[in-house]
This record gives sequence, C-alpha cells and structure tokens, in this order.
Amino acid sequence: MTSWVLHVDMDQFLAAVELLRRPELRGLPVVVGGRGDPTERAVVSTASYEAREHGIRSGMALRTARKRCPEAVFLPVDRPVYEAASATVMDTLRAHPGAVVEVLGWDEAFVGVATDDLERTAFELQAAVLAATSLHCSVGIGDTKVRAKIATEFGKPGGRFRLTRENWFEVMGERPTQALWGVGPRIAARLAGLEIATVRELAAASDDVLAAEFGPGTGPHLGRLGRGVSSSVVDDTPWVARAHGRETTYQQDLGTPEEVRAALLTLAERVVEDIRAEGRPCQRVHLKVRFAPFFTSTRVRKLPEPTDDPAVVGAVAYALYEALGDDRPVRLLGVRAEMSPPPDGYDPPRTHGRRGSP
Repeated sequence: MTSWVLHVDMDQFLAAVELLRRPELRGLPVVVGGRGDPTERAVVSTASYEAREHGIRSGMALRTARKRCPEAVFLPVDRPVYEAASATVMDTLRAHPGAVVEVLGWDEAFVGVATDDLERTAFELQAAVLAATSLHCSVGIGDTKVRAKIATEFGKPGGRFRLTRENWFEVMGERPTQALWGVGPRIAARLAGLEIATVRELAAASDDVLAAEFGPGTGPHLGRLGRGVSSSVVDDTPWVARAHGRETTYQQDLGTPEEVRAALLTLAERVVEDIRAEGRPCQRVHLKVRFAPFFTSTRVRKLPEPTDDPAVVGAVAYALYEALGDDRPVRLLGVRAEMSPPPDGYDPPRTHGRRGSP
C-alpha cells in the first residue's frame, strides 16, 4: 500500500458551529467576529457561504462587512464552543484505523494514511466527522503536504479532490503564484518583479535567481512550492508553543502614554497567565503597536534573565513603545512573550508552521 497525505478542512467552521446552535439562521448571511457588533473595531473570523457571496472574507473589518451586506447576522466569537467542537473533530480523525493526525488549527489537519483506496478513505473520514459533529468537511488528497493542502480548495464545500505529481501542472500550471500555499500578495508582487506570474513559471525559475531575491533558504523553497514539492511525512508529535501573545484593538484610540502603559500591563498580565500554565518563563518580549489610522510597528527585546513577572514584561513592552518615539494615538496593542525552550528542546521544524486559530 502507498502512503498518502489527506488534508481535512472543516467547511465555514465557526459559522457552521453557530448554525448548529441557531438553525433558524440557515440560508442567511452569517458573520462571526469580535463581540458580534459591527459598529465596533473588530474583524471577521469566519463568514458563511451566503455572506461570502457579498465579498465578505476573514480578516475584513466588521464595519466593512456590514457595508457589503447590511442584512448579515453578526455573531460574537465563542472560543470554548469552537475548541470543544475542534477537539471532537480531531479525536474522530485519530480514531480512523491507521491514521496519523497532525493538527494545524481549530478547523484543519493533515491525516497520513496508507491505502490503495483513497476516495473511500476520504469519504469515510468525512462521514465519521459528520456523524460525530453534524459538521461537514472537505478533503484534499495529495502525495505531498503542499499538494494535499491546495487540493482541498478544489473540493470545497464538502467534496474531495486529488492533486499529485501527475496532474500538478495541468491543474496549477497557469494559476497565479498567489494560489500556492505560503505565497501571499507581497511575495507574489516580488515574483512579478522577476517576471514570474504563474505557478509554471515559478517551477521553472532558477534557484540562483530566486535565492538572489529572497535568500538562500526562502528562494529555493519557493521554487519547490511551484513544483508542489514538500514533505509527505505527517507528524503527530504534540505541538509545543514557543510563545504566547495577546492583543487588543481598542474601541477608542489610546491618546496618552499613561493609557498605553496601563493597557500594556493588562496585556502582560494575561500573557503571563498563559506562560505560567506552560511552566516556562519569558525570555523575550515582543511588542506590536498599530497607530491611528493603520501604521503598524513591531519591536522585540531579550530580557537579562527569564521572568514570569507581569510587571517586568509590561515595563519592557512600554520601554519598547517609548523607544518608537511616536506620539500618534494608538489603535491596537499586542504583547507576546517568547518562552525559554523546554528541557528537551523543540521538535525539528515542520515543513510549514502551525496556523493560528481563527
């Protein structure tokens, strides 16, 4: 039997969970984000397919979403409910005979299987998840993680699609480079500057040319993405966090240093609660500041010695803010505590990093 990678991705996950609780909303444009108030500063976490027909997408400001679809139903994010649903999904995948599950986030996972009947296995996983949760998922089938991940988009919603070395260029060759997992607008724009616009052109590009533009590691990696080449090993090793962070978008801009200092201490206290649960102190403090209207700065500082004292973490974050020398009103603040490594160190890095939960 041949080993394959399946990418299981829940369809409109947060919205689908909400619709189970509120079946009367089925068929309506539903947007999940923030506290469910489109007049507040917050972004869309998930939109139902009906809302997506109006151009609403994850990461969009709720106010923009309301402008695009005034009749949409806005619901607040309910993390504990989504986490419980996600846990049931992942346990269901793990229960499949012979499956190895690498969790990527609340709503997606790689599943390693050894089978000669891929379509049947994918169907069985979909049926098992539906029976356990009443939620639908799509499955991408691939001979590498990259191909399986991208294949899922062709199977949505609720379907299955196979993408392998044999049909990679037939399916992907003429698509823009941004269709690749891991290639965003900025990288795509830089590739366009090299006259590389399609997946086929990226696959054919010289490693030397790519390395000159993106560096000796990232450049050749992008070329491999263009060919659909990546690891095919699904790793079920429990993920160990390297850092914990918290950020807040304020409904009213913070206009004074005192307000910023107090807000940073509050964030530091929340972050320290998270790292204390890990049992590892903070060794680096990361600061994120978004000034009004949307200019964002990030800074980081290594501590003289690791700590789990929120006053120290907050003070370092504020010192980083002061060093910016910018007195514009603050729209968003974020504090991230990078922890000391565990005694045994971290596992070898995977092909792609774990995606953050919505």
